[in-house]
Amino acid sequence: MDLRSLNYFVAVAEERNFTRAAERLNMSQPPLSAQIKSLEEELGVQLFIRGKRQLTITDAGALLFRRARQILELSEQTRQEIHSMEGLVGNLNISLVEGRGPYLLARWIAGFREEFPKVSIHLWNGSGDEALERLHRGLADIALIATPYNAELLEGFRVGRGPWTAVFSKDHPLAQEEGLFLPLKKLVGQPLFIPSRRYRTDTIRKWFSEVGAEPMIVGDLSNYIDVVALAERNAGICIYPMTTYTHNELLVTKIITDSARQIGYALVWNRNQNLSDISREFVNYVQDCLEEEKSGTQSYWMPEEEYLPPENTPYL
Repeated sequence: MDLRSLNYFVAVAEERNFTRAAERLNMSQPPLSAQIKSLEEELGVQLFIRGKRQLTITDAGALLFRRARQILELSEQTRQEIHSMEGLVGNLNISLVEGRGPYLLARWIAGFREEFPKVSIHLWNGSGDEALERLHRGLADIALIATPYNAELLEGFRVGRGPWTAVFSKDHPLAQEEGLFLPLKKLVGQPLFIPSRRYRTDTIRKWFSEVGAEPMIVGDLSNYIDVVALAERNAGICIYPMTTYTHNELLVTKIITDSARQIGYALVWNRNQNLSDISREFVNYVQDCLEEEKSGTQSYWMPEEEYLPPENTPYL
């Protein structure tokens, strides 16, 4: 009974499903099933009752589950304490949404790695629901998501905010509108693609009701690459958080006003799990950076043209 077998067992016990556990462990299902079978033979007990759709853990399995988590936690703590004797070493896995998410993180990662050069940082981008799913399943240590979030399950703090925008082709008639801003009523009757997070459809419908209209939502999307592809082809207008200030000659991006909305970003982690030393150091580093930004003493560059909505702008 080694640490690897215990790690496999804990994943299966938490997922109650070999397929999901194998995906979480980045391995195929047959070797995982064989490892659990071998562990049962070694211990001389049945750890799971195999059902058609999910596994049921036995009393012996429940006891091993409690002990295995303690052993793995102690092993990880010991490893980190040994590594800390020579500086912080290890991996930091962050799941994040697009929009301003990657640009916010980029402000901090370079400085953090200067301080802790032996830490490897692994980023995964997706929708807000996907980023949270990876966090809950232990595939990410922390997550940078759009607010709001469930404070009963997550701890965290706000790290940034930005405007909602309309993105469309340079050939679209609205591209002729002057200035950086576009009133919401100009989007009435236009085919719209919106972010795919579960509650967005209802909130965007309520938003349009403020100008006495129903939005023409024709689809949803989960990342900025989709925004660029759809807008370039003039397939519709994409409602999306301000993402990049890098110029794209094929696209026009305008900040939506009258009624304006803003989006907030938060760095979060699971409330019922202790942060690793690396994760805690990164959280502390980000908090220090935010304090420096408030005082204007940050050491990293911030785009001068970055637009922030008025503080009292409602969140979407």
